[in-house]
Amino acid sequence: MSRIGKRPIEVPKGVKIAFNDSVFKVEGPKGSLSRKVMDCVAIEISDSSVQVTRNSNDIQSRSAHGLTRTLINNMIVGVTKGFETALEINGVGYRAEAKGDVLNLSLGYSHPINFPLPKGISVEVDKMTKILVKGIDKELVGQTAAKIRSFRGPEPYKGKGIKYATETILRKAGKTGKK
Repeated sequence: MSRIGKRPIEVPKGVKIAFNDSVFKVEGPKGSLSRKVMDCVAIEISDSSVQVTRNSNDIQSRSAHGLTRTLINNMIVGVTKGFETALEINGVGYRAEAKGDVLNLSLGYSHPINFPLPKGISVEVDKMTKILVKGIDKELVGQTAAKIRSFRGPEPYKGKGIKYATETILRKAGKTGKK
């Protein structure tokens, strides 16, 4: 048995859950999410908890057991609390600005980068160097943050670029002069 998969998921008050035709739907105060669930796992819904079990003991069922439980838990957490990822911009002249659903980035290229935000994602920019990506879908928040970081990843010599707030950049020593 999967240690993660066998734990029940607690459903907080104010969250509505539905499971029809292998589609799991969650509605909460921040919005609603839905996801197709694999046929090799079964979902049992009680009044205040959700239990994920597997139908057989083959490899696909065992691998999908813990994954499905985690995805459903992330959906419930997303519609109640939401998710956020913080990014930092380092470098002279590097800055960000949010205008509606577009993130404008100046990252030392000859042109500014206008990144349209996906539906369901919001961005807050603080002091033009700190970006906070927010949303209810954990997968979409992480993918958007990774896409923003990919425009100018941190380089190891001066640390210039976009990095996650919790990330540590390993610095390299530059060239040394001829002796």
